[in-house]
Amino acid sequence: MSAKTDLLAKVLQGAFGKRLKSLSVDRGELTIETAAIDYFGTARVLRNHTGLRFEQLIDISGVDYSTYGDRPWPGRRFASVAHLLSVTHNWRLRLRTFAEDDSFPVIDSVCDLWPAANWYEREAFDLYGILYNGHTDLRRILTDYGFTGHPLRKDFPVSGHVEMCYDPEAKRVVYQPVTVEPRENTPRIVREASYGDAAHG
Repeated sequence: MSAKTDLLAKVLQGAFGKRLKSLSVDRGELTIETAAIDYFGTARVLRNHTGLRFEQLIDISGVDYSTYGDRPWPGRRFASVAHLLSVTHNWRLRLRTFAEDDSFPVIDSVCDLWPAANWYEREAFDLYGILYNGHTDLRRILTDYGFTGHPLRKDFPVSGHVEMCYDPEAKRVVYQPVTVEPRENTPRIVREASYGDAAHG
């Protein structure tokens, strides 16, 4: 851990104490985790605390942890991850929180703290189905309004539920059942007949 990261970790521990569920450093990047109920309050302290001053929200992304790597994930399924920047202190931080209910994930919005969160939270809602409590305009942003499901959830079918096509008789785009046959796409390797022969090489 660098001296700068170590200093930030100490300031965070002093500001939050046991309210942090975890504080970890991986590849020089610091991540803190907080309970969903403490998320907005933690974010407000991160922005306003004179020793922290995370004035800028870089990004918010949703995450589906239903599986992680090659094994099942033991904890909650859906997380919201905010990436923050302190221009004052020139340091970065990742803030993660998990929704308490996997079947109906709800997390507080941070739009009141960082207006830039607006579109990022809409994106996480659209792609993962995470609802941001207090967001004033939570609607789809990348898929169309009639879209069913959330396409970045790990249980969403790769081919989707329906497909869109232009109907020349109706003179508009319509939904229809998926016509793509599921298949395994394995690359075919073609080698010369003499490949691997000792005399060849």
